Amino acid sequence: MDIKWVDGFEIRIGIDGGATLISANREGLLSLAEQLTMLAEQPAGSHIHYDKYNSLEEGSDELIIEKA
Repeated sequence: MDIKWVDGFEIRIGIDGGATLISANREGLLSLAEQLTMLAEQPAGSHIHYDKYNSLEEGSDELIIEKA
């Protein structure tokens, strides 16, 4: 799966009171929407792994989204 990003994206993931908070600018939300649409077409068990080393802003918690 070829992960695509809209130029200028910013995404932060954090845990706030036990809830996962995803905070993103317009470009980040468009990027996530495209990636989730692509993931929906993949086989069960496919996943996208987000972390500060490949896509998230510094200080973010990592996030894995998996297709059931």
